[in-house]
Amino acid sequence: MRPIPRRSFLQKTALATLAGVSLPTLLPATHTRSADNVVLGHNSHRYRVVPNWGVLDAGKNPVNDCHEMVEDAKSRIFLLTNETKNNVLIYDKSGKLLDSWGTTYPGAHGLTLVNEGGEQFLLISDNARRQVIKTDLKGRELMKIDYPRETGVYAHPGEFTPTETAVNPANGDIYVADGYGANYVTQYDAKGRYIRHFGGKSTEAAETGKFDCCHGVLVDTRNKSNPTLLVTDRRHNCLKRFTLDGKYLATIDLPGSYICRPVLHGDYLFGAVFRSTSDAYPNSGYIQILDRNDRVVSTPGGSAPIYENGKLQEQRKDRSFMGIMHPHDVHVDNDESLYVAQWASQKTYPVKLERIA
Repeated sequence: MRPIPRRSFLQKTALATLAGVSLPTLLPATHTRSADNVVLGHNSHRYRVVPNWGVLDAGKNPVNDCHEMVEDAKSRIFLLTNETKNNVLIYDKSGKLLDSWGTTYPGAHGLTLVNEGGEQFLLISDNARRQVIKTDLKGRELMKIDYPRETGVYAHPGEFTPTETAVNPANGDIYVADGYGANYVTQYDAKGRYIRHFGGKSTEAAETGKFDCCHGVLVDTRNKSNPTLLVTDRRHNCLKRFTLDGKYLATIDLPGSYICRPVLHGDYLFGAVFRSTSDAYPNSGYIQILDRNDRVVSTPGGSAPIYENGKLQEQRKDRSFMGIMHPHDVHVDNDESLYVAQWASQKTYPVKLERIA
């Protein structure tokens, strides 16, 4: 995640105030709760905050930005951070550190688990190295995907800043989202050979096939006969659905929510919203949960989802619990607990939310 400078935030706030523009509102912090006995979420998806899960000795195993998390077949949870003393921290579900590795990923940002022929691998999107790197679960590098020269839309490698990948489980195709670069999604086969690209940068919401920060990507396999691709359009507060060959299908509007990437678990989509109402307002993030009809059913850390005439109303931060600041990813385990990795959140370790309903 690229930091938004404090000076820029203050300047925007001052200008808005001088211009008489009302600033985005958050739910009032009538009281701020500690992590003890905190319950978050709504309706059928409510969670208890697990205090101090995964907290380590920062002198031995520090984190900077905690960007993404995945879980392997042995129920080990892999956390990716851009702290080069240990880019990957491996936990068990109790929060105990099992292992760590990685010192060469200064822009470690996206983490995807890949299943190939009974083995599992990782795809790391590094936006400083401007590469996607495939590794085994011990950190040995196996393949690198550099800037997509074959597309003809990149003049030089500096225009490519990948944020996330997704893999089609049916054939191993890899989709790379260039969320901090030219905003194209590029499709490769399992060997890293170019197939096609689509998208591109646009600040106009009406240009449905383009993006203003295609930060995350997911192959949605809930419809087994017709899987699709979901791509975050973060600054437009939405997810966009495409065919697997890049043809636009639909938009899922999420007003007020700057969502990072969609994560699939069972029939539900989960997404970490790093900021709400405006991407200039800090510590305003939460988690969103959508059902298979693309309706938000719960927002742990945020306001309750309200629909009027079939349209979701703008959501905002619930400031009564501020342990969730800038969520960047959410992992869901088989017990349906959530693990929240956070960007620019005082170098905190992940937050675990245990499902209670």
